[in-house]
Amino acid sequence: MSSTPCIIRAALPSDEPVWRQLWRGYCDFYEAEVPQAVTDRTWKRILDPDAQVMCIVAEVEGQVVGFANCVVHENTWETQAICYLEDLYVTPGVRGRGVGGALLEWLRNAMRAEGWARLYWMTRADNTRARRLYDRFAQADDFVRYVIKQR
Repeated sequence: MSSTPCIIRAALPSDEPVWRQLWRGYCDFYEAEVPQAVTDRTWKRILDPDAQVMCIVAEVEGQVVGFANCVVHENTWETQAICYLEDLYVTPGVRGRGVGGALLEWLRNAMRAEGWARLYWMTRADNTRARRLYDRFAQADDFVRYVIKQR
């Protein structure tokens, strides 16, 4: 597939409507029901320069077509912060054209520039399309995730 020229930049307040639309698509893909209050708080934290949450967006021909929500945090294995890529989503119509790769490349460059010890993420084992992209950047490790939720 051909690569689509895109601009990667920090999310701006004016991106809220399109981010919410893309966020809905992301949540639908993962069959996740995220309460409106959580979505509202996530967007608020994205815009807060003191929050650990950040969002970059991919813009093609003046339209935002993807995002990456990340959490930069301290950890116990290194002295530098690390970046958890929590959510990455690209509009279905432009998938396979380099937008997801551009978001990951931007984060890899930010890792070097900001001095993060590492950048990491996870996806479902059966998300083969995304995994083809991710495999170009890193190999999956052998960790298994466990989750305890408060009821």
